[in-house]
Amino acid sequence: MIWMYLLLCQSLFSSGQSAIAHEIHISKCQIAFNESEEALQISFHIFIDDLEAALRNQGADKLFLTTEREAATADTHLAAYLREKFVLKVNEQAVDYEFIGKEPSEDLQAVWCYLEITGVNSLQQLNVSSSVLMDVHHDQKNIIMVERSGKPSEFLLLTRNQPSGSLQFE
Repeated sequence: MIWMYLLLCQSLFSSGQSAIAHEIHISKCQIAFNESEEALQISFHIFIDDLEAALRNQGADKLFLTTEREAATADTHLAAYLREKFVLKVNEQAVDYEFIGKEPSEDLQAVWCYLEITGVNSLQQLNVSSSVLMDVHHDQKNIIMVERSGKPSEFLLLTRNQPSGSLQFE
């Protein structure tokens, strides 16, 4: 079943459609374990209209993300939202991540958010809780892809009914 969501996600994210309201509510999160840097490097792909709605629900209105009119406090609000809605445990230890920054997607409909966790010298288990945008859309789905050098990617599909999951690695 996950392959259906991945195909749908890929076609949606690469279609280059105009700024029409989208009917599919999905975000994509890529987590790469960089052994040489002992870090987890995290990239989120989130639709801007949905993200701004979520931030508006928390009292941060008129942020104009990734535009020339972007509010000076946009990154602060975005980082706080992600900290609340995206939580990781690495090898059964709670970890904190640094918000590195963001940039618009090629089609300007979404934003790429970049996070990093340093000091990770091994990755045996990853627990992910992601309720990103689930406060905006009841049918929101969050795909989590974990890449490790030379290993096939592992996937989680998180929903409102199952907002967290775990992956075990050898």
